[in-house]
Amino acid sequence: MWFLAPAVLTLFAIGIYPTLFALVTSMRKYNLTRARDGFPFIGLENYHTVLTDSTFWQTLWRTARFFMTVMPVEIALGVVIALLLHKPGLSFIRSLVRVSLVVPLATTYAVVGLIGRLIFNRDFGVANQFGNWLGFESLDWLGNQAGAFAAIAMMDIWQWTPFCALIFLAGLSMVPNEVEEAARLETSSYFALLRHVQLPYLLPGFTAMLILRSADVLKLFDMVFTMTRGGPGAATDLVSVYIQRVGFRIFDMGVASAQAILLLILTIFISRLFITLFYREIDA
Repeated sequence: MWFLAPAVLTLFAIGIYPTLFALVTSMRKYNLTRARDGFPFIGLENYHTVLTDSTFWQTLWRTARFFMTVMPVEIALGVVIALLLHKPGLSFIRSLVRVSLVVPLATTYAVVGLIGRLIFNRDFGVANQFGNWLGFESLDWLGNQAGAFAAIAMMDIWQWTPFCALIFLAGLSMVPNEVEEAARLETSSYFALLRHVQLPYLLPGFTAMLILRSADVLKLFDMVFTMTRGGPGAATDLVSVYIQRVGFRIFDMGVASAQAILLLILTIFISRLFITLFYREIDA
């Protein structure tokens, strides 16, 4: 079993140890600007501070609103793309599209944010160019609250719709060909085929997708920080951006660690909720 040692040590170094350190830090008065006072143990006081912090709850609600905005669009577009790619014929084009779907996923969050800053630039952005061609006036996308929120939502949809499409396509590929062909002979309704035959095979992937995307949105920082810095005002101040500000601008690592631990607990709870609501075993 010695060959597992490098993997175990790596997991401990990048996963377990930081989590344990954050847990210990969350129970200390750990302000880097007052290091001379030491880091005394204060129990659950940091957690009380977080739970009574109205700004934390506002950013958490804003993050939930962001998730509820982007996720239905990504799911709908993902299903449509997967169904189109699942159709027989045009194998070369389908293979080319599958490869192209990986490009947004391979793009790092910071680069996506930089692309978003260029697309939604008030003076030379592509978004305003298209709007002008359609007869709309130029907008300061990143300079007003509604525009900035819409901009980060659209960039998230661009990056993660291919992920949803690939997950759904993998589920469709699990449908037995004979079952699908028999169902096509029984009905000409695509909706009936999707609901009664294909949907059971989509649910496991759908559940995994919800878990991964909810965790991803809760920790979404790079793209938002690169595009808007959480502004204007607090329009795009998601919970991860707020935690970064508390930890690395106010330097209150104790409170920031407590926020991170609560976010971890929330992620686990949401994951269990999605599994309970949506996961179903496929009958053989």
